[in-house]
Amino acid sequence: MEELLRTNNPVTVSFSQSLLSESGIVHYVADSHMSIIDGSLGILPRRIMVDGERLVEARQLMKDAGLGDELPDKPVRGDAF
Repeated sequence: MEELLRTNNPVTVSFSQSLLSESGIVHYVADSHMSIIDGSLGILPRRIMVDGERLVEARQLMKDAGLGDELPDKPVRGDAF
């Protein structure tokens, strides 16, 4: 899995998940339970991870939906799940 985007915004996370699901791109939201550590302040970002083989497609999907500013300049290699 590779990191598609990282954000503190729950609306962006939800919207991204919806786009990926509709496109049939398997994804995983990492760090979604980190609010336990940060006291539900939302200071720790959530990461949306996708299969490396579909990363380019997922990045284009986010750009087409207006979320290009949320993407890192270069894809980020993540931990395998």
